[in-house]
Amino acid sequence: MGRRSSSTVAAVCVAMLLSAAAAAAAQKYNAVYNFGDSITDTGNLCTNGKPSQITFTQPPYGETYFGSPTCRCSDGRVVVDFLATKFGLPFLPPSKSTSADFKKGANMAITGATAMDASFFRSLGLSDKIWNNGPISFQLQWFQQISSSVCGSSCKSYLANSLFVFGEFGGNDYNAMLFGGYSADQASTYTPQIVDTISSGVEKLIAMGAVDVVVPGVLPIGCFPIYLTIYGTSSSSDYDALGCLKKFNDLSTNHNNQLKTKISALQTKYKSARIMYADFYSGVYDMVRSPGSYGTWFSTAFETCCGSGGGKFNYNNNARCGMSGASACSNPASHLSWDGIHLTEAAYKQITDGWLNGPYCSPAILHS
Repeated sequence: MGRRSSSTVAAVCVAMLLSAAAAAAAQKYNAVYNFGDSITDTGNLCTNGKPSQITFTQPPYGETYFGSPTCRCSDGRVVVDFLATKFGLPFLPPSKSTSADFKKGANMAITGATAMDASFFRSLGLSDKIWNNGPISFQLQWFQQISSSVCGSSCKSYLANSLFVFGEFGGNDYNAMLFGGYSADQASTYTPQIVDTISSGVEKLIAMGAVDVVVPGVLPIGCFPIYLTIYGTSSSSDYDALGCLKKFNDLSTNHNNQLKTKISALQTKYKSARIMYADFYSGVYDMVRSPGSYGTWFSTAFETCCGSGGGKFNYNNNARCGMSGASACSNPASHLSWDGIHLTEAAYKQITDGWLNGPYCSPAILHS
């Protein structure tokens, strides 16, 4: 009986893999266009050179795949790199590049980007917490500026056969508030405005001709070494069963629930569009909960691979990855966290697979 059950399971797994491969082969896109922040920036912040004062322009960033820093905040590839490869497209050039061909894709994401404009943070007295001005409104303008070179006067039909990834947005908005002295509860009062801005941005893309749009939620920030180090407490009640800080994950969960509600409304409003919610939160949290489910590559949830912080999380804000004296672990693929703030290439690969085939995207990007 056990042998037959194993054979049946194996047959089902093979069938699922073949089905996913067939879906990918049948599903073609003209291009992938991405918007967001440091989670998916592939070089916009560095199009005018690689400023030495920015840590992620320094080794060992980029070591796993590229062999040197590429302005990606990881040891290698990020989600949009894996998505482009899946659909037979080149890596997305940064939209600020003056020499790139954007017909097969472009990346508007820029490190430090927020959902809200600078005026929002000025109104909260947090201007000094936003170090780069690349909000949703700017990124939509950047896309409009390159669209004429992409599709000329026939943009609607071209963009209808392209994949758009819109976010994540919101993470840096909350970072600014939380590191600016706001409590998680105070930050959550601005979630409706942030989510409305994201939803409005999706509608603007649809008006331009976008049909397939992936809208990621925010990550479980309470599980990240930077938060665990800075806001760690001696009270066990502040942590969930996995060791993540509850109040910060509650903030992320509240944002994602409101975003899912907005996306559901957009799906109802725009019947001809395919609007997908990508679940960054569950993708990361499941790896924290059950690292063994993802193979032997993943062995540590909270310890930062690159840095020189020591201690439980190997994170020190004054000795971050890319700073003098910092070094990387021997096997980044065994870690979830690369630098305490961003994920490793291996983690991004797992998340991308979950977006393409499920369960971390609703509906999954690949479809028959």
